Amino acid sequence: MPLPPSALPDANPQKLRTGLSRLWHATGYSLAGLRAGWAEPSFRQEAIAAIVLLPASLWLARSWVEATLLAGSVLIVMIVELLNTGIETVVDRIGPEWHDLSKRAKDMGSAAVLLSVLLCIGVWLAALWQRFGA
Repeated sequence: MPLPPSALPDANPQKLRTGLSRLWHATGYSLAGLRAGWAEPSFRQEAIAAIVLLPASLWLARSWVEATLLAGSVLIVMIVELLNTGIETVVDRIGPEWHDLSKRAKDMGSAAVLLSVLLCIGVWLAALWQRFGA
């Protein structure tokens, strides 16, 4: 017979927090994740590109919809890169030995990054063509 929830030990004290305390601590964890991402060269390169591309999206766009698409495509690349790094970290935590499922997980994360980069390039090329090529 399973134990009642009150008898189970809390694995994560974050689950007991509510309201502003939970939000405050969650923000701290998110900032720690960004700091950890900054340690990854690929995320750092994408973040530096974003420093240029995000303001450029406001200059290039002719409407708020275009600006949102341009800026959003840049942010999607960064988000997917963080998720890919998380997948790689978890796989590496499980063990350093080669395993087909570990390779598959890492390859899928890498493919997701590639697709997000291709999306970003496509959106930016379309906007540049719209602004200067037509």
